[in-house]
Amino acid sequence: MTIRERIEQLELTLLSPLAAKSCEAVRDREEAPCDFRSAYQRDRDRILHSKAFRRLKHKTQVYISPGDHYRTRMTHSLETAQISRTIARGLRLNEDLVEAIALGHDVGHTPFSHAGEEALKEILGQYAHNEQSLRVVECLERDGQGLNLTRAVKDGIANHTGPNKPYTLEGNIVRIGDRIAYLCHDYDDGMRAGLLRQSDLPPNVRCVLGEKPSSMISIMVADMIRVSETAGEIMLSSPVQAAMDEFRQFMFRAVYNSEKLDDERRKAKYVIHKLYEHYMSFPEALPKEFIDKESRWNIETAVVDYIAGLTDTYAIYTFEKLFVPPNGIIAR
Repeated sequence: MTIRERIEQLELTLLSPLAAKSCEAVRDREEAPCDFRSAYQRDRDRILHSKAFRRLKHKTQVYISPGDHYRTRMTHSLETAQISRTIARGLRLNEDLVEAIALGHDVGHTPFSHAGEEALKEILGQYAHNEQSLRVVECLERDGQGLNLTRAVKDGIANHTGPNKPYTLEGNIVRIGDRIAYLCHDYDDGMRAGLLRQSDLPPNVRCVLGEKPSSMISIMVADMIRVSETAGEIMLSSPVQAAMDEFRQFMFRAVYNSEKLDDERRKAKYVIHKLYEHYMSFPEALPKEFIDKESRWNIETAVVDYIAGLTDTYAIYTFEKLFVPPNGIIAR
């Protein structure tokens, strides 16, 4: 018996009957199994070692170039993975599947967080980071071959947000775990940035969830495990769900759509618009790997894939290289 087979046997013995089992995982392209990793462990490793995941360390969560201690897309993904694994373990669901989905859920995020996403929506009419995340793992990684992830992982990535829910319980854990992570950690960063104080929280949020990010996470995670265990689906109790919804509305009002960040968002969107205009006018300026993809898809798709994959720092560097005169040049 291989190590992988032993892991698969342990899953059948120890996990809930409702858990996704790695021995039942399906890939669109068949491949030989690994001797020492389950299918979902393998997916997690492929995402972790991907270029798209590495770039998340320089992609904004909320604040653009804020300082050393603020969250990035990478730290957010790691925090989502840890919160989701805790919930999965409490419910005896598949932690490896949960971790793979959580690590991959934001690899399609643009530079400059939601400002970049809004800019591409303005340009294209439609852009969603969850759809781009799926495109990254299916089509863009490994020089266009994709990572060949299992269907359960791809489904969880594609449906971690939006109108459709994942078909696995593990995917639904990440869908809520992602929200727990970003609300609590963006609230923490908001206080660090001076945008928020604990006293600003709505009274019901403070009463139900508390005031500290750590207590908020603990209360929502514990509630989710307790309620889901008896409900047979992933959910929060009505009071905690209502408090989370109110907390989210507060965060949109006080942080995500704050007038104090309007200038920052405007500048970020301007960079995205100008880069798009430039590369649509001069597609030959794209890196060769994206020029080669033009014949496979089309020029607009290649341009969007390139821009969406940029880090904040490289997007700013590219913008400056293209549109800002070098130091020492004085107009006469």
